[in-house]
Amino acid sequence: MSRDRYDPLQMALHWVMALLIFSAFGLIWYFNSLELGPQTFKLKFQVIAWHKWAGISVMFLLILRLAWRLGRGAPAPLPNQPAWQLKAAASIHHLLYLLMFALPCIGWLMSSAKGYSVVLFGEWPLPDLVGKNETLGATLAEVHYYLGYTLLALVVLHAAAAIKHHLIDRDATLSRMLPWGR
Repeated sequence: MSRDRYDPLQMALHWVMALLIFSAFGLIWYFNSLELGPQTFKLKFQVIAWHKWAGISVMFLLILRLAWRLGRGAPAPLPNQPAWQLKAAASIHHLLYLLMFALPCIGWLMSSAKGYSVVLFGEWPLPDLVGKNETLGATLAEVHYYLGYTLLALVVLHAAAAIKHHLIDRDATLSRMLPWGR
């Protein structure tokens, strides 16, 4: 493997996780658009389950991704990058990793506190992390909401920076994470 690119597993994990994150947002926006009624109750229940599956999957894939990165490493920074850009990129990556782990954990805690178990893919019940506590559930829901939009803002910033590197700087930042990149 060339050390100027990410390896195929790192690329696959990156793009699958990106798809799951965007899916989780789309699902929760759809969930919130549905009126609660006899015709939509089952659909709302299924949509929120899919949202939870996406979040928990991101958390587990992140653990695999970080373990792989510890063992495999990452490509060296591109030459001639300003130090402030390298520090900004590292900071944003660390915040992304933190939020990709914290958000599913907080969502899982919130579900437990609200009295709703998380059943991964409809097959594997995950343990409730706390007992039912509506006040805690409401607090965790608010934290989950704000951290979710923080994650979304960082993802947009991350994507914008990659596109800027590709279109304006014309460097290999983006192509190092694309399977067909050179």
